[in-house]
Amino acid sequence: MYINSVYSRKLATQVHEKHFMPYKILIIEDNPDIAKLIQLHLKDIHCEADIAMDGGEGVRRFNQGQYDLVILDLMLPVMDGLEVCRQLRASARYVPVIMLTSKSSELDRVLGLEIGADDYIIKPFSIPELMARVKAQFRHIEAMLKPATEPLPQRLRFGGTGNGLVIEFDKRRVCVNGAEVELTAKEFDLLSHFTRHPGRVYSRMALLDQVWGHSYEGYEHTVNSHINRLRAKIEQDPATPHYILTVWGVGYKFSGHET
Repeated sequence: MYINSVYSRKLATQVHEKHFMPYKILIIEDNPDIAKLIQLHLKDIHCEADIAMDGGEGVRRFNQGQYDLVILDLMLPVMDGLEVCRQLRASARYVPVIMLTSKSSELDRVLGLEIGADDYIIKPFSIPELMARVKAQFRHIEAMLKPATEPLPQRLRFGGTGNGLVIEFDKRRVCVNGAEVELTAKEFDLLSHFTRHPGRVYSRMALLDQVWGHSYEGYEHTVNSHINRLRAKIEQDPATPHYILTVWGVGYKFSGHET
C-alpha cells in the first residue's frame, strides 16, 4: 500500500475555538489515488479533509481556510513540500504538519523537521500508521484545552540582569546577552520544554515524545542534531555548554537558574 511542542498561545486559542468540532485537515498530495485514500480514512476517524494537488494550491487553500493539521507530500509540482512548509510556518497560525516523503536519506528527513514539520512518514506506509500519527497530533492539540494547575510564565530569564538567556513564550522570542537569536519552530519548542522543567533529565525518546509529538524508535539522532544547533545559538561556548547539559548514558537537562 502506498500510504508509507509545546505550542504557542496562538495555537491554544485556535484549538479552544475548535473544541467539540470535527478536525479539518488539508492534504497536499499530487497523487490523486493516495490523496483520496487518505481522505477516505480520515473520514472514518471523523475528520473533514480537503485536497490540494500541488504546492501552490496547497498554500492558497491553507491561507484561505482554517485547518487543524496539514498532511504534506515532499515531492510536489509548482512548489515542493519544503517550500510549502516554510510558507506555512511563516503564517501567524501554527498548524501541525505531517510530511510524507518517498526519499529515504537522513538529510531529507532532518531538513523537513528543521523547517518546521512536526512529524514525517516515509512512503510506502500503512494507513493505520498514518492514522496513528494523525491521532498523536490531535492528542497534543486536545492537551492544550486542559487548564493548567498553575499559570505558566510568559517570560523567563536565566543569567544576570541585562544579559544571559531570555525566553518570551507568547512572542516565541529568544535573546542571548541582549541580542535576539533566530530559532526554528522545533528548536524553540525544545528550549521551551527544557526551561519550563529546569534540572529534570530527559532521555532522547522522552524528548521525541514530549516535543515532537510521539516517540519513534531509531530517530534519537534528530534530538541530538537539534540540541547541537540550539547550543550553537544560545551557548557562549557550545563545546562546554552552560545551559543544556549532557547526562551521560541518560539524556539531557537544563541547568540554568531563573533570575
